[in-house]
Amino acid sequence: MMQTFAALADPTRLRIVELLRAGPLPVGEICDRLPLAQPQVSKHLRVLRDAGLVGVQPRAQQRIYGLRAAPLRELGAWLERFRDISDERFEQLDDLRAEIQRDEEKG
Repeated sequence: MMQTFAALADPTRLRIVELLRAGPLPVGEICDRLPLAQPQVSKHLRVLRDAGLVGVQPRAQQRIYGLRAAPLRELGAWLERFRDISDERFEQLDDLRAEIQRDEEKG
């Protein structure tokens, strides 16, 4: 899990993951969509691959990268455990807002 967080902490790697949500892409196309040269993109893809977030398939002379769902599902399940906490806090904030609004209307 920590490796997933570490890999996604970099904005470029997060952008690559977002690009791959639409489907697998060759390295060249990823480079075209980012302001980076191919060696830089390849380094980011290597980190994502080492974290298990992407898989690669060689196709002739191309390397096609696609998302791997398992680490993202694991991350989603982990984050879901915190949803109750945030929902409760938002409800408390809504109650406070309503109380302030009532006080303003009274006075």
